[in-house]
Amino acid sequence: MFSKSFRACDRKKLFQLACTGVVIGTLVTLTGCATTGVAEQKVEANPVDPYENFNRNMYGFNNSVDSYVAKPISDAYRWVTPQFLQTGVYNFFNNLKNVNVVINDVLQAKFDQGLQDTGRLALNTTLGLGGLVDVAKSVGWQQNDEDFEQTLAVWGVPQGSYLVLPLLGPSTARGIPGSMFDTAANPATYVGFPVQLVSMLNSRANAEGALKFIDEAALDPYVFTRESFLQWRDNLITDGKSEAKNDLLDLEGDLDVKNPGAASDSASVSKNDGSAKEVASTPVDNKTVQTFDQASQSFDEANTKIDRLKSKRHKKRK
Repeated sequence: MFSKSFRACDRKKLFQLACTGVVIGTLVTLTGCATTGVAEQKVEANPVDPYENFNRNMYGFNNSVDSYVAKPISDAYRWVTPQFLQTGVYNFFNNLKNVNVVINDVLQAKFDQGLQDTGRLALNTTLGLGGLVDVAKSVGWQQNDEDFEQTLAVWGVPQGSYLVLPLLGPSTARGIPGSMFDTAANPATYVGFPVQLVSMLNSRANAEGALKFIDEAALDPYVFTRESFLQWRDNLITDGKSEAKNDLLDLEGDLDVKNPGAASDSASVSKNDGSAKEVASTPVDNKTVQTFDQASQSFDEANTKIDRLKSKRHKKRK
C-alpha cells in the first residue's frame, strides 16, 4: 500500500517536473528568439554610422572620463573663476580662432565675409585688449564659424562615416583632416600648455548646460548627440540654408510608406519654389526616429526643470 502510494506520488512529481521542464524550455526558446531579434536589429547598419558599436563604446569611455576627470576640474574652475574673467577667456580664444575663419573664408571664396572677419580680428586684437573684449560685436560684426571641414565640403569632399574619437568626441571621416589643418593654423596651438588647459576648461564649462539638457531630454543620449552633431555640421556647411533636411522629413516619408494608413502627403517635400521632390527610400534607423520623437515631446519638460533649478538657486542666493 505504502509502495503504491509512494509510486503514485513519485509519478505525480515526475509529471510536474516534466511539465515544468516543458514550460522552461518554451520560455528559453522564446527568449532566444527575442534575443536573436534584438541582435538582428543591432546588427542593422546605419549608413551614416556603420561603426555604431565601436562609437557607442567610445562614447561611453568619453563620458566616463568627463564624469570623473573633466567635470570635477571644470566645476572647480567655474567656482574659482569670476564670470567676467570666464567671458574674457572665451573672447580671447574665440578671437584667435578668427585666424582660422579668415583662412577658410578665402579658401571658400567668401571674400566679402573674409574682409569683415579680418576687420573683426584686427578690431578685437587692438581695441579689445588682445581679444579679451568683443568690441566687434557692439559694432554689429557677428562671429562667423568657418573651418577646414566646411572648406572640404565646399570642394566636394564627401562627409564619410560618423566617428566618435577618444577624448575628442564626435567627428566624421572628413572632419579628421579638417581638424588637423585647423589645429595647425590656430595660434593657440603654439602657446604654452597651461594656456591650452585654461582653454579646454573654459570650453567644458561653457558646455555644461548643453550636456545637462542631453542627459535630461534624450532617451538615447548617443543617438541624440549623433543626430544633433550631424545637423549642426550640415547647417554650418550650407550657411543655414539647408531646407530642414535633417533626415526627419525623409524618415517621416519612409515611415508613411511602411504605414499604409498614414497620409500620402508626407511622401513629398515642398521646395521654396513650390515644386515637390520625392523622398529617397533610404534605410531608416527606427531607433533614431523614436528617440527624436520622444525627446522632442520632453523638450518643454526639460526646459521647465532647468528653469525651476535656476529659480531655486536664485532664491537661495537671495
